[in-house]
Amino acid sequence: MAALNESKRKKLVELRREFHAHAETGWTEFWTTARIAGILESLGYKVLAGREMLDLESVMGRPSEEEIDGYIKRALTQGADPAWIERMGGYTGAVGILDTGKPGPVVAFRFDIDAVDVSEARDEKHRPFRDGFVSMNQGAMHACGHDAHATIGLGLAEILSERTEELTGVLKLVFQPAEEGVRGGKAVAASGILDDVDRFFGAHIGMGVPSGALSPEATGFLCTSKFDVRYKGKAAHAGGAPNEGKNALLAACSASLALAGIAPHKDGPTRVNVGYLQAGSGRNVIPAEAVMKVETRGSTEELNSYVYGKAMDIVLGAAAMYGVETTMAKMGEAVDASGDSEFVDLVSRLALSVEGFRTILPSTGLGGSEDVSWMIKRVQKRGGKAVYFILGSDIAAGHHNEYFDLDESVLGPSAELFAVLAGVRPRTAGD
Repeated sequence: MAALNESKRKKLVELRREFHAHAETGWTEFWTTARIAGILESLGYKVLAGREMLDLESVMGRPSEEEIDGYIKRALTQGADPAWIERMGGYTGAVGILDTGKPGPVVAFRFDIDAVDVSEARDEKHRPFRDGFVSMNQGAMHACGHDAHATIGLGLAEILSERTEELTGVLKLVFQPAEEGVRGGKAVAASGILDDVDRFFGAHIGMGVPSGALSPEATGFLCTSKFDVRYKGKAAHAGGAPNEGKNALLAACSASLALAGIAPHKDGPTRVNVGYLQAGSGRNVIPAEAVMKVETRGSTEELNSYVYGKAMDIVLGAAAMYGVETTMAKMGEAVDASGDSEFVDLVSRLALSVEGFRTILPSTGLGGSEDVSWMIKRVQKRGGKAVYFILGSDIAAGHHNEYFDLDESVLGPSAELFAVLAGVRPRTAGD
């Protein structure tokens, strides 16, 4: 029987609230990683942390080194273990490896750990504020449920460490940094840590699926490319010498309007969005600098490449038109992915063996991008099987909303389901 007793379920709630209070956004999850790594080590896992489990050349959208130093200092001030902070080498994320010593499959599980760039609500109608576990880090909030994901992963780790006699092969628990903005998944996949994996499982909590229910497959992963554009022109007096200036603002505005005009593709859905544009320094100054934050999406890699290629032509064309310099940086990327049908069926069947799951719903359309897709494809290309599913949870407000909160009673059953998928004996009528 995989069930956690009441005391352990209560500890999972406490742990989730601890993560919630220490919300850290992508590539800054130093306190979170240190906490996870310490727990995994105490349970007997071999632990890889930070740069030990990443391909650093595939890291995208990481803050500057100066900013990272500030986040490390914040984590240490909040009680992070200095030994783990040092071992991370300036990068976040952890992997726990449990080798049963018995022949069998390599099974991997992925749990993302980062928070969202949201300022959390601070009033009595919001339970985290009312009950004293609101985020202590301004501008960072677990408004998507990754605090629950990390907690479920550690609940799974404890079950597996106590039930090794029922297991075979090797178990890998991946606690991924920087999912928001799809910045960290590729670095995990490219590290090779999953290259020997036979079975891969990932999940997201909530997503419109209610407590007590499960959707055995998330579908509709959109490929995406996220990039920053910086235009560098020349400042000049707007009244006295406008002809001497090179207007970066106009280049950015022209590019923004043209990007919106990229034609949709006949073979499937595509998207492009300029989500941020900042330019200029004063009313009477020709703007010398402009920054745009842009994303493209497509239902396949080919469709996303179509939009991205058109976007690059526009960005460079606008620079040439206004005589300004341009630099670009890739800030995030994800590919399309789909689960293996036999694993979708496996999740559907085994979920009903776990107390807390009563209903199996149809597949859920993701409607966006998720960089677990890099891991799914990496495993599948090497002959492994994978699935990504939705764990039902009632939520207080939509994902990425300042009032987001979730049903903590689903933490225990979710950890138990993952344990059953790992090979722990499911609950039976006689248990």
